[in-house]
Amino acid sequence: MTRPVIGVIGNARLIDSRFPAQIVGENNMRAVAAVAGALPLMFAAVPAITDLGDLLDTVDGVLLTGGRANVHPARFNTEPCAAHEPYDEDRDAVALPLIEACVARGVPLFGICRGFQEMNVAFGGSLHPEIRDLPGRLNHRMPRLENGEIHPDLELIFADRHEVRLAPGGTFARLLERETIRVNSLHGQGILEPGGRIVVEGIAEDETVEAIRVRDAADFALGVQWHAEHDPATNPINRALFEAFGAAAATRHRARTAGRA
Repeated sequence: MTRPVIGVIGNARLIDSRFPAQIVGENNMRAVAAVAGALPLMFAAVPAITDLGDLLDTVDGVLLTGGRANVHPARFNTEPCAAHEPYDEDRDAVALPLIEACVARGVPLFGICRGFQEMNVAFGGSLHPEIRDLPGRLNHRMPRLENGEIHPDLELIFADRHEVRLAPGGTFARLLERETIRVNSLHGQGILEPGGRIVVEGIAEDETVEAIRVRDAADFALGVQWHAEHDPATNPINRALFEAFGAAAATRHRARTAGRA
């Protein structure tokens, strides 16, 4: 195989209220294939199905996608609340140790939205269940109609909604060749306290954390709160992120291939 393989985590979904399934948004797969230049391989976010050692022996990178379910508050020592459901505890049980394993083994890791939040929790950080409830914060959730239904216009839903200030000289600023960007916003939870190895490199205009890296990671280990998978074919910011992720996976793939020769 000439292309690197990037594992894309699944999300639990109940089909027709009775059939358990694992799903991945197609935009994630397209971003990996068309922009990162890799083969996307979905894996189940179910600990009884997915062996992390076997997974990391198979893939050259891991993409932690967004998802409707929140990270369970017990993972950061907070009481759960029905208002903040649904939760996906199987995904928590796979994603959190997987993040640590990726960083320990030097496997390129890219976290988006929920994946970004999982990265923070994996290294001891905490989340707020509704960032918009904090004083002075924006409503970061997706636009809705007056009747509460999700707005039908996808272009409006995924439109850039606020600026992000990047740390001067940081990984994101160097990669994106600028210190201010504009991004979309479709999330409820957000970072409250950064984890021990989490370096904050991007802050929204309301001080919400938007971009992070893992300190002293041997390879690509970045997370973004916005949905970078939506438009990387046309958005230069998101394209640069997926291209860099793909390049890191390709480097690992070449090294692994050479080791088998």
